[in-house]
Amino acid sequence: MNKLNPFDPNQPLFAGCSCGKHRSHEEHFQDAEKMSQDFIEASLVKALFPDEVRRRAFIKAVGVGGAMSALSGFLPVDSLQAMAQEKGTLEKKDLKIGFIAITCATPLIMADPLGFYKKQGLNVSLNKTAGWALIRDKMLSKEHDASHFLSPMPVSMSMGIGSDPTQMRVATIQNTNGQAITLANKHKDKRDPSTWKGMKFAVPFEYSMHNFLLRYYVSQFGLDPDKDIQIRVTPPPEMVANLRAGNIDGFLGPDPFNQRAVYDEIGFIHILTKEIWNGHPCCAFGTSEEFIKQNPNTFAALYRAVLNAAAMASDPKNRPLIAKVISPQNYLNQPETVVMQVLTGKFADGLGNVQNVPDRIDFNPIPWYSMATWMLTQMQRWGYVKGDVNYKALSEKIFLLTDAKKYMAEVQMEIPSLAKTGYKKFNIMGKEFDANQASAYLNSFPKKS
Repeated sequence: MNKLNPFDPNQPLFAGCSCGKHRSHEEHFQDAEKMSQDFIEASLVKALFPDEVRRRAFIKAVGVGGAMSALSGFLPVDSLQAMAQEKGTLEKKDLKIGFIAITCATPLIMADPLGFYKKQGLNVSLNKTAGWALIRDKMLSKEHDASHFLSPMPVSMSMGIGSDPTQMRVATIQNTNGQAITLANKHKDKRDPSTWKGMKFAVPFEYSMHNFLLRYYVSQFGLDPDKDIQIRVTPPPEMVANLRAGNIDGFLGPDPFNQRAVYDEIGFIHILTKEIWNGHPCCAFGTSEEFIKQNPNTFAALYRAVLNAAAMASDPKNRPLIAKVISPQNYLNQPETVVMQVLTGKFADGLGNVQNVPDRIDFNPIPWYSMATWMLTQMQRWGYVKGDVNYKALSEKIFLLTDAKKYMAEVQMEIPSLAKTGYKKFNIMGKEFDANQASAYLNSFPKKS
């Protein structure tokens, strides 16, 4: 059955649920609620009849209808079901959420036009924000209730690096992969990074995966990122204009701007960042510890909305629809063709090729503690953090993996077995990162004093 049949007069176009198995969000949640009811009934019957043979004998003796009638007479099934479905009263329904107009924020953005916030009883205003410093400042001033973050930002803000210390929390990773190194067309003969001495690059923020990945990449080719190249902080929407003007030679930036540089015929995609670290985290969704404590039920509802959107975004078959709904002016303000190429992974690279990379961007929401630990090692490596760091304490305080698992289970998302501990090993340009050996990993590189 085509769940998005554009020729069905009885079905709204773009209807569909987060898991893609139902015609509408309502149908999806009805199924989820039915499963919850069945689970409660099964648990009660199991408590009464721990012996499976006796349970079957009882049902056969009185029939299904008789069994249900008999049990409901002395088991508070309805009350328990109501308790299980009850979601706490929302402390705050009208929320302001900041975002940068990039495809990394796809779940956060699409949750608006596709009704995921409304389904949770929330009235969300998505505030398009010009740059990451403003995102940080608006969270610190409490102008925004929650926000799209670069995933290292809640770590730096909680540690008081670059701003006064304020406890921030990462609820979910918004996207994995989804970045690229783009160079100006005049550098098509400079595919060897060891020839990049003297070149100028833009990254969106100091405390970003972009900065850490660019530094990691060029240093693997023998360059000192603080001496051999220039790294400038530039808001993502200004990267293409600066490339066109010749102010920079390239950027390691978010999409859709890598693809937009190709679309405008001023640059080419040198590599996707998945070639540095396949599955690397990039942006995150989070809020302050204070907001969570003051608004626990609202936070839970917001969490569910974003996770449901992430589940839908992670399914490749939904990407064309998502490209359509997030491209308009009030969201990304980009040609749908550009966004489509990013989300589907079938794209022109500016070098005369059409590449097909389905995992160019993905939306796995799990905030692994080991991701945070890797970020901390890079902050130390490049001199943003001095002295020893308690990796475990910081990672497990700032990245809310326990909450993520709880709410992922609630919306029936698959949770990998390794998430039980939260520590997963990664491979970055052929070098393994084991968070349990973080100090040894850090000491294997030259470190800035």
